[in-house]
Amino acid sequence: MNEAAAESAPEAELRGGDLVRRHRLVTRLWHWTNVVAVTVMLMSGLMIFNAHPRLYWGHYGANAAGHPDPAWLDLTSVNHGRPFPGWITIPTQYSLADARLWHFAFAWLLGLAILGYLLWSLVSGHIKRDLAPHAAELAPSHLWHDIKEHAALRFPTGPAALQYNILQKLAYGGVLFVLLPGIILTGLTMSPGMNAAVPFLVDVFGGRQSARSLHFLCAFGLVGFFFIHIAMVVLAGPFNEVRSMITGWYRLPREKGELP
Repeated sequence: MNEAAAESAPEAELRGGDLVRRHRLVTRLWHWTNVVAVTVMLMSGLMIFNAHPRLYWGHYGANAAGHPDPAWLDLTSVNHGRPFPGWITIPTQYSLADARLWHFAFAWLLGLAILGYLLWSLVSGHIKRDLAPHAAELAPSHLWHDIKEHAALRFPTGPAALQYNILQKLAYGGVLFVLLPGIILTGLTMSPGMNAAVPFLVDVFGGRQSARSLHFLCAFGLVGFFFIHIAMVVLAGPFNEVRSMITGWYRLPREKGELP
């Protein structure tokens, strides 16, 4: 089937090997904006963490008058108190002020991108149509089947490859509705200016130090998602997967032994 025919053909008529449109322009723009913004924020965030490599629960942390809160994570003994090396931070040389400038600038980009994407997804029906799990998909037997299929590296072929499976839906939903909003809201909670404007945020997260800990955990949740996502892209065929996220075109995988 040629490209034009494949683009307009009903899903039932598609077969492995057909080149079809997979990702809309809005999705592709959001994906790559997200990649840049999150990468810069993670690297600058590591430099900010290097300034005080401890995490606490509560309101005051080390600043509690007379009774500092104990740190649940203390990396001051790693690399002379700078646990993250320069090659993985922005800037590469220690500068808390510059790291904050990078972090806050790209935080605005990330926040606006998420807001725009969520509004578009709601208006277009993308969330309900593509990302919302169906009741049958949440059944333990269905979940276990998908886990076994992924563990055996058996990925969908033909038209089925165009649909998100339940593990993808849960992972993308977790990033879109938990990790990214969590990072933004906990970041706002750590800002003295936002504390004055929206004081209830501090109470929602149990204090500025708790918000800092949750901010860190959400960030490393994104790192975990990133590595799993990249591994799946490599195993599923990196050229085809990356091309679909750049151009929108995706070649449907063939069944084993299926002729061109």
